[in-house]
Amino acid sequence: MDNVTILSKARESLDGKWGLAIGTFLIYYLISGTAGSLGFPGPVIGLIISGPFALGAATFSLNLARGNEARLEQIFQGFNRFGVSLTAYLLIVLYVLLWMLLLIVPGIIVALSYSMTFYILSDDQVISPEQALKKSKQMMEGYKLKLFNLCLRFFLLSLLCVLTLGIGFLWLIPFTHVSMAKFYDDLKKNTPP
Repeated sequence: MDNVTILSKARESLDGKWGLAIGTFLIYYLISGTAGSLGFPGPVIGLIISGPFALGAATFSLNLARGNEARLEQIFQGFNRFGVSLTAYLLIVLYVLLWMLLLIVPGIIVALSYSMTFYILSDDQVISPEQALKKSKQMMEGYKLKLFNLCLRFFLLSLLCVLTLGIGFLWLIPFTHVSMAKFYDDLKKNTPP
């Protein structure tokens, strides 16, 4: 699918579920933001919960994108696989930072390469963090520019959200997450097992 179709299908998936999606991601970002602003332990707590929350957000977004039952508590499901999700998150952060030490562009390329990791972990309950990163890198082979263009659209939409005093982010954030889930599902169809 091209990016316009992905965005259109994401909107269709959110029809009638905007309230649930907005409420869920509002809670998600409030908890993440609060943890990060707690003074000294805040950044450490933020780092520790980021992986499980990323897995939970991927699970919730995939359920919305696929028309399955999506529930608020799904954003906490990543804590059921705490070690796996935390390890995956730390590995991604480490690899992106190491490549960014060279230049910003290689860091962006690596971030795009590993962008499907949490969707893969959500779909496969037994895959290891290292295998999920490797599979994400394989899936993204030849699709990094396409995802970069999709992310560029979201960046431009975020500039418009600033003009609404930030209120537009209530809709943009769930739309971004579900669009990424649609992108993953499209990639998955075109990737051999």
